[in-house]
Amino acid sequence: MHKKTDATTPHDELHYLLESHPGPEQAVEIVPGVLWLRLKLPFRLNHVNIYLLADGDGWAMVDTGFGNDATIAAWETLFDGALAGFRISRVIVTHAHPDHVGMAGWIVQRFGCPFYMSQIEYLQGVYHQNRRTDERLVNNRAFFQRHGIDENVIEQLVGRGQDYLKKTVPLPAAYRRLSKGQDITIGERTFRIITGAGHSPDQVMLYCAADKLFVSADQVLSKISPNVSVWAHEPDEDALGSYLASLAELETRLPDDVLVLPGHGLPFTGVKIRIRQLADHHEERCGLIADACRERPMNSAELVPVVFHKHVLDAHQTGFAVGELIAHVNYMLGQNRLQVAPFSDGVLRFTTT
Repeated sequence: MHKKTDATTPHDELHYLLESHPGPEQAVEIVPGVLWLRLKLPFRLNHVNIYLLADGDGWAMVDTGFGNDATIAAWETLFDGALAGFRISRVIVTHAHPDHVGMAGWIVQRFGCPFYMSQIEYLQGVYHQNRRTDERLVNNRAFFQRHGIDENVIEQLVGRGQDYLKKTVPLPAAYRRLSKGQDITIGERTFRIITGAGHSPDQVMLYCAADKLFVSADQVLSKISPNVSVWAHEPDEDALGSYLASLAELETRLPDDVLVLPGHGLPFTGVKIRIRQLADHHEERCGLIADACRERPMNSAELVPVVFHKHVLDAHQTGFAVGELIAHVNYMLGQNRLQVAPFSDGVLRFTTT
């Protein structure tokens, strides 16, 4: 998922292929053999993009929408209307977040088609569906306490704040693995599988060099910054370092005139510009943290309003803000830009080196 926050550089250097998005009952052809659909989400980031790729006498679906009754109704409307007579030949899910994998089991069962994910993302999806054990809740609580989060906020975060992660129908019991560097043929196009971490552990992206098409999933979005967070099950992860490394790889590999098909927002060109904007956005946040920790030792809870001072956060958004703040702290610790200050109360505090 994401923080709905603009990166710091204006976006007017990007070129948008279309001026508006599809309506809820529409499937819009972007280029020959590529259809774009847009499904609603029940939170601040209010939509997710779905792409259909021509695949012989059928269509390969990339991502599936949120796992709830409203999305089922939306799909039923589409299959009775704009997609009437369409056969889904396979389902490709880019990563395990519920707005992307949520309806995979329902689509796969409806069409009897194969299901594709990376191995890590498939196992991550299984984890999310079974994550609320007593042991994991205790671990989550201890993680937030160590970062100085107020007990009332912790109650929200370990209660309903992250329940969205379970908003998927049961995952298909079997999958076909997508791996970095693999080529996959879909209809008349061949796509190279690129994977990247940070937003999700092994997010799948599809790149067709011949037609200059790049299905970027949530790794590169045009107007918002993908959420890059650290969570209790891997508290020392350098998620931001992994994300920035992925951006650097994409900047090297992709031509700037590639058409980017993102998981949210409008398709666009100008990927190298956008990558630089995203990297600069995270560096600006690191600068805010460094300035604050130069004045006195600060814990993560104290740093959240330093970075997210422009936003009013509900429980859902607070969880992402805390996770993203810790991702920046972990990255800066690894870069030796921060260090852990001496403490005796069990709460981590950081100072600028």
